[in-house]
Amino acid sequence: MAHFTKDYLDFFIELAANNHKEWFDSNRKRYETSVKKPFADFVQTFINHLAQSYPVFKDLTASECIFRINRDIRFSKDKTPYKLLCSAVVAPSGKKSKSIHGVYFEFGPEAVRVYGGIYEIEKDDLYAVREGIAQNQKEFESLISDKNFVDVFGEVRGERNKIAPKEFKEAAEKQPYILNKQWYFMTEFDSDLILQDYLLETIDSCFRAGLPLETFFNKFIQRP
Repeated sequence: MAHFTKDYLDFFIELAANNHKEWFDSNRKRYETSVKKPFADFVQTFINHLAQSYPVFKDLTASECIFRINRDIRFSKDKTPYKLLCSAVVAPSGKKSKSIHGVYFEFGPEAVRVYGGIYEIEKDDLYAVREGIAQNQKEFESLISDKNFVDVFGEVRGERNKIAPKEFKEAAEKQPYILNKQWYFMTEFDSDLILQDYLLETIDSCFRAGLPLETFFNKFIQRP
């Protein structure tokens, strides 16, 4: 069963050319019917699906996971008020979870994008992850070279220090990912996936492909 109609995509295509409050207000009922409710229903269905195997998601609700469509324009030169996609992070504490610690996805007319891993991290946790990788290099290497992970995500991404902290210099020569300041991974699909009945299974396969690496990170830092 497909979770969305073509009007989900059409709404955002038209919003891109009319990104202002007047147009949005005049199309608000359409937004509620074709975009907001179907996306919330999909997120809740996906949560319920994960909860069957992972009880940590049992009491999570879609509203705790879905990001607002309104853009934060306070410090941006781009003052258009609305995002051109819907996004959510399904993690144990929803949007309050540190880093991703689950799966983040966004559905828009350009693409479906799915992310996992560590994007933002505090200084102490950064040190702890680096230390964890340094002390478990073989395990880390096996996870990032696992065929399923590579087939889905390709590689780990993130900004990297050019100079290694002295305590990690030797280890970083063998494993350059120790120099990372982020360890995230992502994949992208054609937006037509949004209209397919295997959308949930695709997002689930991404979650499961990233889960071993997420579990590895969780041995060193607490991500509620």
